[in-house]
Amino acid sequence: MFTESVRRRHDIIDSLRSDPQADVAIIGGGIYGISTLRELALAGVKAILAERGDYAGGSSASSSHLIHGGIRYLENGEVRLVKESLIERNRLLDNAPHYVKPLGTTIPIFSTFSGIVAAPLRLLTHKAFSTNERGAVLIKIGLVLYDLFGRKNGTLPAHEFHGRKKSLKHYPAMNRDVLYTAHYSDACIEQPERLAVELLADALATGDHVRSVNYVEAVSTTPEGELVLRDRLSDATLTLRPKVIVNASGPWVDLTNRALGRKSNYMGGTKGSHIVVDNPALHDACRGREVFFENNDGRIVLILPLLGKVLVGTTDLPIDNPGNASCTEEEIDYFIQLAGHVFPDIPIERSQIVYRYTGVRPLPAAGDLTPGVVSRDYRITIDQVGSTSMLSLVGGKWTTFRALGEHLGESALDLLGRTREHSTIDTPIGGGVDFPRTNTERSQWIEQHCGTLSAERMDQLLSRYGSTAASLAAEIGDSAETALKTLPGYTAQEVLWLVRREWVATLSDLTHRRTPLAFTGQLTSAARNELAKLVGTELGWSAQERRQQAAAAASGLSD
Repeated sequence: MFTESVRRRHDIIDSLRSDPQADVAIIGGGIYGISTLRELALAGVKAILAERGDYAGGSSASSSHLIHGGIRYLENGEVRLVKESLIERNRLLDNAPHYVKPLGTTIPIFSTFSGIVAAPLRLLTHKAFSTNERGAVLIKIGLVLYDLFGRKNGTLPAHEFHGRKKSLKHYPAMNRDVLYTAHYSDACIEQPERLAVELLADALATGDHVRSVNYVEAVSTTPEGELVLRDRLSDATLTLRPKVIVNASGPWVDLTNRALGRKSNYMGGTKGSHIVVDNPALHDACRGREVFFENNDGRIVLILPLLGKVLVGTTDLPIDNPGNASCTEEEIDYFIQLAGHVFPDIPIERSQIVYRYTGVRPLPAAGDLTPGVVSRDYRITIDQVGSTSMLSLVGGKWTTFRALGEHLGESALDLLGRTREHSTIDTPIGGGVDFPRTNTERSQWIEQHCGTLSAERMDQLLSRYGSTAASLAAEIGDSAETALKTLPGYTAQEVLWLVRREWVATLSDLTHRRTPLAFTGQLTSAARNELAKLVGTELGWSAQERRQQAAAAASGLSD
């Protein structure tokens, strides 16, 4: 007898077998594919999305947690991208306020004029003429433009420059060789994978004309242009008949195209790794702000207090096969060294690392260009697979997913001879709908929706899930919650709500993407075993499968 979660997935697979026709089939369930699905769903297009792993489980799960314009890209001449990114950042602050928060950012500066000769040359040639750090003059110019493009009608503070004395007063643990600090406004996203899943739920809520399934990969096409899929959980195959195929598989675009019979060499991704450390002194030294530093050899490090821990990243290293990406010991040495340059009296010990991860940026192939100057913008290519048109997405950055999905959706609509009639510019996402903005609104919302839950517990759920917490509270109803023994901040009812509602198929889906348990270092061996038993009962796992799932969920953890 199937449980609710297992039956739900079987029903989706059965529907694809019985009705394989689609206007558009999207390959890739990262943030770009999901965003495109939402655009098509609102246009009434019959669309199917297939993701070979978990939703937002590839590059979308490996970001620096920043929603930003990318001030460094101005030096590469990518003014259009920076402007679009800042506009989209501001929209996300409005449309997803439960996960996207304003973020103050500080740049420690150790020179005045460095980089002012190399910058124009880089702008004109897109080559790295100097590895010197950028000095105060160059950073000042960039921040003036940054404010001009993105101050959100004056609601975000303008940038500020502080001299050495004021900088060290505000950051007493900072390197005493600092000459200035620059301060500006950006945004961060606490749980990017959750935002992606909620965006998917919004797309599917538009009607039965939209379907989606994870752990199903595209393996080939037929001469007639049919798309052959394989269910990676059952090894069964099924065939779709789309009019248009959208390849939104990120850094795997070329590999996907080759599987479908269309060789391409569009991609030239770079690897970006991060570590998460439990270092209270470093957390406090940041004063609640991101600290972004560029070394005199051109390397960068960001230090971001997040969810009670500190995120340190990132690298930018060329990689051929995205499936081989991992965070290396050399990269960890790099993080420790550069963070130590910013805060020399606050060492990072390897024993403080609670989580590490890496991902591949879906950058376009750029020959022998230095990774830092490769464009972060995106483009859409059109190919043919048999008689079926295929769109391949090359490039992109997290912040611009809505605009990118809009563009990709319009390209698909053009091929179908249709037009887009709905805009998502002002459309709230998931738990951002009616999310309370002020303390008074928050208190009123909690009182209205808590039911038998305590105000404290409802406040916790609101922080985790935004306004969708109301449906969890309603599902709990009058029943008493059962707290997990190893994770007392979570209950069995909450975990099962996530499993049943959000397409959880493996334990890692829950621990690494539906919750921040792995990221924050709470996922002990005992916790993995307790969760494997609870989730395994719902998903019908054997005792051996539960042990395997608990072991697999240790990925990226310190133990």
